[in-house]
Amino acid sequence: MIKKDAIESLGELLITGFQGLELSEETSAFISQARIGGVILFSHNYENPAQVAELANQAQECCTSLPLWVSVDHEGGKVQRFKKGFTRIPDAASIGAMNSPKLAFEISEVIAQELSAVGVNLNFCPIADIATNPKNPVIANRAYGQTEETVSKMITAIIRGHLVNGVQPCVKHFPGHGDTSTDSHFALPRVDTPIELLREREFKPFQKAFKAKCSLVMTAHILTSNVDPKVPATLSKIILQDILRKELRYNKVIISDDMEMKAITDHFGAEEAPRMAIEAGCDLLCYRSEAASRHSYEALVKSIENGTLPPERVLESAERIRNLKKSALLPYHPIPISEVAGKIGTPQHLEILQKVVQTY
Repeated sequence: MIKKDAIESLGELLITGFQGLELSEETSAFISQARIGGVILFSHNYENPAQVAELANQAQECCTSLPLWVSVDHEGGKVQRFKKGFTRIPDAASIGAMNSPKLAFEISEVIAQELSAVGVNLNFCPIADIATNPKNPVIANRAYGQTEETVSKMITAIIRGHLVNGVQPCVKHFPGHGDTSTDSHFALPRVDTPIELLREREFKPFQKAFKAKCSLVMTAHILTSNVDPKVPATLSKIILQDILRKELRYNKVIISDDMEMKAITDHFGAEEAPRMAIEAGCDLLCYRSEAASRHSYEALVKSIENGTLPPERVLESAERIRNLKKSALLPYHPIPISEVAGKIGTPQHLEILQKVVQTY
């Protein structure tokens, strides 16, 4: 019975990407039949604000009980999936250089108001990584600064701006991606920072984020050799359970970075990695493509059935996710498409962003 319950709840633990500007019948069926927890949108899903709002409404029609996560990477700078029609957000380094939490809060309000206007309720932002390595190919200007103090100050303002406007922020990438010199999209980065320095530096912005009521944290696909030399943080019980849950007392939702990155797929395989991630402590697994989501779902069903994935672990995560959805996503109302245009790229929003001196 407990295995049956776990399989029925399994979809809640997945966020899937998909192709197209609208949902195909096949995608809609997958989301509703597997009870998938949410979707992630990319530039290939975006044409204009009204279209993406229609798409968000369409996705929500697939849910059987609680609303779906409709998520996106909308950091600013080079990581902004919705561009045409939306207010262009500067990169984090430019915002951090202004050294104004008040301005960061106002910018965050712009981001959240525009995302909320098109039905997005989860933004994978802000980055809590500290830009300590100038050779870092993946973080660089995506970080708010080079010191713990600057990053902590900025991300807490960004978190508040999102929350007061009804969008859940997700702080990333735990335990800190700022000191890497490899891009986890293409290989497995290794960090040799001592645990004492991680505690003094990398962990602190995350702790400040949790105090600011951030309820989602994204893991990094990095090997932290002095903490767990065997597996990356996403698959590490030491990092996710011993450090994040016990030492830092974080009790909200843990989400993986994209499980299709080569740091995971090249080393741990598409079959084993999702089971390892959930067993390690991830609550939500993110996949940029529908094909990989389907593959993961089927592999996880088999893992529950053959006893390699404890059903209790799945049910624990599903309950944690549902509790957050109940507090953050209800009551749900479809987006009125006729009102979208007046809330995106407004002169007031542009005026706020013009206060930032671009550094890129």
